Amino acid sequence: MAAAVCGGEDARITAHVPREPSPRQERACIRAAQAGSEEALEQLFRRHWNRAHRAAYLVVHDAAAAEDIAQEAFLAALRSLHRFDRRRPFAPWLHRIVVNRAIDWSRSRSLRGEVGVEPELVSAAAAGYEVEAPHRYSDEVVEALASLSPEHRAVVVLRYLLEYTPGEIAGMLELPRGTVNSRLRRALDRLRILVEGEAR
Repeated sequence: MAAAVCGGEDARITAHVPREPSPRQERACIRAAQAGSEEALEQLFRRHWNRAHRAAYLVVHDAAAAEDIAQEAFLAALRSLHRFDRRRPFAPWLHRIVVNRAIDWSRSRSLRGEVGVEPELVSAAAAGYEVEAPHRYSDEVVEALASLSPEHRAVVVLRYLLEYTPGEIAGMLELPRGTVNSRLRRALDRLRILVEGEAR
């Protein structure tokens, strides 16, 4: 059973309150998945799906595309899992794939001339997935986030939803740390202006 290979009963995850596995449990789960355990693969999916989907949604602001991107990112990660160093944490590796694919999708949509976001997809509730992050965005913030460039959305999502440090984000996106800090400052300044404007 997945619970056995991934750390016992403590590692079980409910639909709405995922529990953080210990590094040892995560390594055991990845080792089992690398050995071909379907239960371990399912456990990895259940642990990481909500955040991966939510991150994709907040970058692309399209619920259907976010689901596709998160699924494709998982498939890409699973195809490369045999090369993954299980001494490293799994989540940053997966989130890097998710966010880069989301940025690419957003750029492609921009090149196709698609603009705007359907109002029902702007709502935070429309994403439809619970995440165990302490920072839950209001509808106003989600709507303001949609007005940013994909690159600026990505750093905000990585910093404040997924809680990576600027240094970690720089490594994940292969950017200088100064560029990450600059994008964060500009994005937050823009969000503040938009949200304060909505509040008036």
